[in-house]
Amino acid sequence: MTSKAHIATVNYEDFVSHDPDRKLDFITHLGNSLAEIGFVLVSNHGVTEALRNELFSASQKFFELPDVVKAQYEFPELAGQRGYIGKFKETAKGFKNPDMKEFYHIGQPVHKSIDSEYSPNIWPTEVPELKEISLRVYQTFEETGRKLLQAIALYLDLSEDFFNEKIHSGNSILRLLHYFPVKDISKVPPGSVRAAAHEDINLITLLMGGSAEGLQAKTKAGQWIDVNPLSDQIVVNIGDMLQRLTNGQLVSTSHRVINKNLLLMKKSRYSTPFFLHPVPSMDLSALPSTVNQNHPKKFQDMTAGAYLDERLIELGLK
Repeated sequence: MTSKAHIATVNYEDFVSHDPDRKLDFITHLGNSLAEIGFVLVSNHGVTEALRNELFSASQKFFELPDVVKAQYEFPELAGQRGYIGKFKETAKGFKNPDMKEFYHIGQPVHKSIDSEYSPNIWPTEVPELKEISLRVYQTFEETGRKLLQAIALYLDLSEDFFNEKIHSGNSILRLLHYFPVKDISKVPPGSVRAAAHEDINLITLLMGGSAEGLQAKTKAGQWIDVNPLSDQIVVNIGDMLQRLTNGQLVSTSHRVINKNLLLMKKSRYSTPFFLHPVPSMDLSALPSTVNQNHPKKFQDMTAGAYLDERLIELGLK
């Protein structure tokens, strides 16, 4: 059992093993941590060290391009769902100062059965290797995320395959994220941070390591605690869509990336979150098993697509 200020660490191989005891132990620790604080650390998640290094290298190569070159891959009409999103473009809900970051979005590869649903991906010609590497990471995390949702389904006493069809060819996004260096720290607006306190929109997020400290999660008691995964671990957290579906049984926790040491702002920080989304038509209405006299319904009924649109408008991207 986890405490309010403890994020559990689980081994993904325990769930995919054929050992029922290991699998049950994984489900229990994962579920308890997600119910208490909305975060869990996962080892042996499928992305090898070599692949991770390839991705960060290609990502760094892109973000080191001149701003005028990167801007060629920014299309505001796509509401930040594909391609490049420039510096100071995203502002967390309830905050005035935009986040000090830039990022690149890769979505579901379009094939004939879904080509009317999603925009095609955009690939920079200056970094040709980015496409193949990014898609390998995307597909690996899509599979890891599917298995993690199976574990979550079992924790919620649902059938193991409850989420499978809802996320098949879903609207997931791989974000290559760069917290750019600030040469003159004195010019940083008061109150500005690399990423202000926010909750994620999607079902679950799989985050592959930042290159510096700074990620924090807010406990139910209102305390901020550091989230420091080892280099071979990913951070997994609950998003708003799963919180809505479970009527708050699983927590979409506020988290932020702060400047723990202002001098570190002179250095770049890279990370790669995979935002696992369902298909836009998924119904996010609270599961009947999560609503009762003690836990009245907290959220209005809405599809995943409608909720995403609502949040993109709040973020200033749409």
